[in-house]
Amino acid sequence: MQLSTAHHDERLTAPRAWWGIAVLIGLACALMLLPLGTMPLLAGLVGGTALAGLAVSSYGSARVRVVGGALAAGNARIPVTALGEPEILDAEESRAWRTYKADARAFMLMRSYVPTAVRIEITDPADPTPYVYVSTREPQALVAALLAARTPAA
Repeated sequence: MQLSTAHHDERLTAPRAWWGIAVLIGLACALMLLPLGTMPLLAGLVGGTALAGLAVSSYGSARVRVVGGALAAGNARIPVTALGEPEILDAEESRAWRTYKADARAFMLMRSYVPTAVRIEITDPADPTPYVYVSTREPQALVAALLAARTPAA
């Protein structure tokens, strides 16, 4: 048995503006420590910025990959054989599936700052999860990799 050569790798990084907000949080921490002197001010600036940057970095570190015959989205790893047909969602449909169309049992890797997504039905009868919702900036590439991963390598 040969492994599929289908491959997709995407990191859902946080927007640039969030990094600016992290710097502003560090500045706010520094200003709170201003009456205590220069060293606490610098410590507040560096420490506050570092903590806020760490929070932005960890939230923006989600990865969406198709590799080795499986969809890896965040912490989930789902074999493509357990997935149905992928559906590309534009910005409006993505918002609908994140809100009023959402099913609480679904696996959702959502990032509100990514306007497009892919929704894939789960076909495994033993799995209670009805579908997978994955935010992606490259929905066509993700769908192409999923479909190619299903096709046995020659």
